[in-house]
Amino acid sequence: MMLRRDLLKALAALAAAPGTALAQDAPLRTGAPDPFNAQTVIDRARALAAKAYVPRPTIPQAWQDISYDDYRSIWFDPRNALWEGTGLPQRLDVLPPGLYFTRAVEINIVADGAARPLLFDEDVFDRTDAFPDLPRNAHMGYSGLRLRADLRHDRQFTEYAVFQGASYFRGIGTGETYGLSARGLALNTADPAGEEFPDFVAFWVETPAPSDKSVTVHALLDSPGCTGAFRFEITHGAVLDMVVEAQIFARTELENVGLAPLTSMFLFDATMRDRFSDFRPNVHDSDGLLIHNGAGEALWRPLANPVALQISAFVDHAPRGFGLMQRKRAFDDFNDLEAHYHARPSVWITPMGDWGRGSVTLVEIPADKEIYDNIVAYWRPADPIPAGGSHKFSYRLQWGGDPAPQHDDLLRVRKTAMGARMEGGEVVVIDFENGSALPEDLSTVEIALQSGGVRTTPPVLQRNPETNGPRLAFTFYPEEARAVEFRAQLLLKKTPVSEVWLYRWTTP
Repeated sequence: MMLRRDLLKALAALAAAPGTALAQDAPLRTGAPDPFNAQTVIDRARALAAKAYVPRPTIPQAWQDISYDDYRSIWFDPRNALWEGTGLPQRLDVLPPGLYFTRAVEINIVADGAARPLLFDEDVFDRTDAFPDLPRNAHMGYSGLRLRADLRHDRQFTEYAVFQGASYFRGIGTGETYGLSARGLALNTADPAGEEFPDFVAFWVETPAPSDKSVTVHALLDSPGCTGAFRFEITHGAVLDMVVEAQIFARTELENVGLAPLTSMFLFDATMRDRFSDFRPNVHDSDGLLIHNGAGEALWRPLANPVALQISAFVDHAPRGFGLMQRKRAFDDFNDLEAHYHARPSVWITPMGDWGRGSVTLVEIPADKEIYDNIVAYWRPADPIPAGGSHKFSYRLQWGGDPAPQHDDLLRVRKTAMGARMEGGEVVVIDFENGSALPEDLSTVEIALQSGGVRTTPPVLQRNPETNGPRLAFTFYPEEARAVEFRAQLLLKKTPVSEVWLYRWTTP
């Protein structure tokens, strides 16, 4: 699990912090140029993979030991942003080192076939009097970068993407709040020997033209197991669109490898509300995993916070897409004035080209607080990447309220709730949205229900007067079962009219 709730607050504080009398007029400076083209990062990753892994040196220990409050008291002054005061459509900020970010990243700016490194300068940051006087060493540098643009066409440059920490990056559609994260690569997730976290160690940001709607960021990835070259073409908007092209070079055999990984937080919802004493009805950044598989099915798997680690693999060939979604979008779904979970983005991944055989893998880790990222989802290829080999892949990554392609003929699952019945057994309630494919007379709708061998009552389908959509309810009796896999779908004349609802129940 990744502790990151405080980190998100820190990022928000850095973005919102006002300038003070300590602010410096210190625009970002660049160093001497080196040639750059489309092969530069790929060639560097390939050459790096041929050598033994060497961790990057760290910043001084005093910077690593600062407190969370210390980190909040230093922030980038946006008046020093790259391209500030120009007619270019983007602004680039750098982020301070320290606290969680113990190794600097290389940041280069590309223009006219040349890349110039950004030179570290502490004066680009503003700070309060509480920030301590800390030593520097030769390895000081920035911890990441932030992109801003005029999202609302009001001449205010607002952030929409951040690259910071290992290979993590975050994005938001216009008006949203940061939530779940994406990663460049996941290695050995939930492996008993421990997970490996590859780092983006260097970035190259292409200078946009005045008319450009997108910005291109290249990244070099490095870890004991592999290196990688990534290219992100990023277009902001109501849905933030990223086209990702990547090539991985394996130092060692990569068996448990996750492509296009997403990391999120799920504490509780109405499936296990009784485990938490909280004034809020739901607490999560994402509430379900959505899969459009190669067979043309739309699968909805509500997320869980289990009492023991659980891994689910949805075997597939040539997946059409998958993502972690936040379908609850109303304030009353969370009743949280600070976290604004209702404004957290969903993320949808569309593979480009044939990804072959493999599985969409979901890892759910027990968590007792919302400060932990305890949900991971990724594509795991069926075949490992051999040592000395390479693997190319590309995909589209979209951040927004509901960026997944719509199946107009399939009703989406809105909510899932569970609880014990007084007379025994566990009741399951599934609310679907309303749609034109649904007849007024629900008695003609078939219910396909699989319950993993446990005894259930006959399922009942009726309209929910609040949504006018159908509600499916049944009771099951787990008896001695420790885990039960459920599958349910609505059909009309044998033709699906809803998503496939999947759920793994485990003993609390």
